[in-house]
Amino acid sequence: MNPPCARCGKIVYPTEKVSCLDKNWHKGCFHCEVCKMTLNMKNYKGYDKKPYCNAHYPKTSFTIVADTPENLRLRQQSELQSQVKYKKDFEESKGRGFSMVSDTPEMQRLRRTQEQISNAKYHEDFERARGRGFTPGLDDPSMERYQRANQMMGERVYRALYDYAAQDHDEVSFRDGDVIINAQPIDEGWMYGTVQRTGKSGMLPANYVECCN
Repeated sequence: MNPPCARCGKIVYPTEKVSCLDKNWHKGCFHCEVCKMTLNMKNYKGYDKKPYCNAHYPKTSFTIVADTPENLRLRQQSELQSQVKYKKDFEESKGRGFSMVSDTPEMQRLRRTQEQISNAKYHEDFERARGRGFTPGLDDPSMERYQRANQMMGERVYRALYDYAAQDHDEVSFRDGDVIINAQPIDEGWMYGTVQRTGKSGMLPANYVECCN
């Protein structure tokens, strides 16, 4: 029994039969699905059991399954995770204050100055405890700056304008409205003082406080 044509459905006789893609075709019915160009066994390309010419052969890509329910769910989950991470990073950056620029050359210089002054303060307290007193070396620029600040300012009182969380071991935390006593300017943008509420002393940003004197 002669089979039907996969294209037109009519009987295909042996003299005009083309067997390809697990189907039988009339020679005239075996043409490209797009441009209708007649094909043969040498120039056809099969896709999904249908014949195509080389120019109209479908290009396979991963976008075919991009909108499946599973991929949509994964995409939504990824977007949610990105939003959560962005919010977390934003909240952390709010709490870090000036730490976002702590690695600039200027901030590195200020940090070194702070460490030198902290070391000097530690040695001064240590020597005083031993009863010998302490005199910083005159050749140390940071020590001269520290001495000039002490001589010019004496004891001054400041009030905190904002909350501040210490970013380093030699800094001090305080809250909005806290009273800062014995405040002394150390370098541009930084001071040394004692938070009256906690009794803790250390470095603090000068633009976070205002003078009460």
